[in-house]
Amino acid sequence: MRVSIVQIGNSKGIRIPKSVLAQCNIKDNVELFVRENEIVLKPLPSIPREGWAKNFARMAALNEDSPLIDESFDLDVEGWVW
Repeated sequence: MRVSIVQIGNSKGIRIPKSVLAQCNIKDNVELFVRENEIVLKPLPSIPREGWAKNFARMAALNEDSPLIDESFDLDVEGWVW
C-alpha cells in the first residue's frame, strides 16, 4: 500500500487507514522505533485496571465503598448458581 507523507504543523505524518489499524489492533497508542532504516509502529496493550487504585481511594474517602451484596449473604443457599 502506498501512502503520502503530509504536513502536520511543523511535523510530517501519514494517514493510516482504519482497516489497517483494526488489523493491527491499534487503538490509541503505539510504540514507535526505527529498525534497520524502517519505521516500526507496535500497538501498546491497554493496561488492565489502570486507575482502579486511585478510584478506590477516592470512593473510600467519600464513603462510597460499601459492598453491593451484604457480606453475610450465604452463598451455600440452595438454588444459588455460580
